[in-house]
Amino acid sequence: MTNERNETVQNRNELKSRFGQLFTEVEKILFSHDPIGIAFYGDDNIPDNPDEYATEVDTILPRLRNANTASDVTDIVYEEFIRWFGGVETIGPKARYRALSDEIWVAWNQFKEHSK
Repeated sequence: MTNERNETVQNRNELKSRFGQLFTEVEKILFSHDPIGIAFYGDDNIPDNPDEYATEVDTILPRLRNANTASDVTDIVYEEFIRWFGGVETIGPKARYRALSDEIWVAWNQFKEHSK
């Protein structure tokens, strides 16, 4: 494994430790909405690549502390998708990210409430 890969794994493990179930919830939200069409299911209707959005979760979660509204979450998610997948021509319009961002906002607030 390369140093970059080791660092990515270490960072992800730290995030999973810090955010616990929220990491998995956000990953599932992104996968279920699949805004750019990279989620694939096998013949048994079980995801073939359930961790496909893990890299985006790695960069979305730390930024949520700066979100004050669901709209802020939409901005964060959209910015991270541009970062990882390229421009609007690849990821589509920001409106595509509102419903999943609303779900992330709810999950984030539940996480904060339980972390008190």
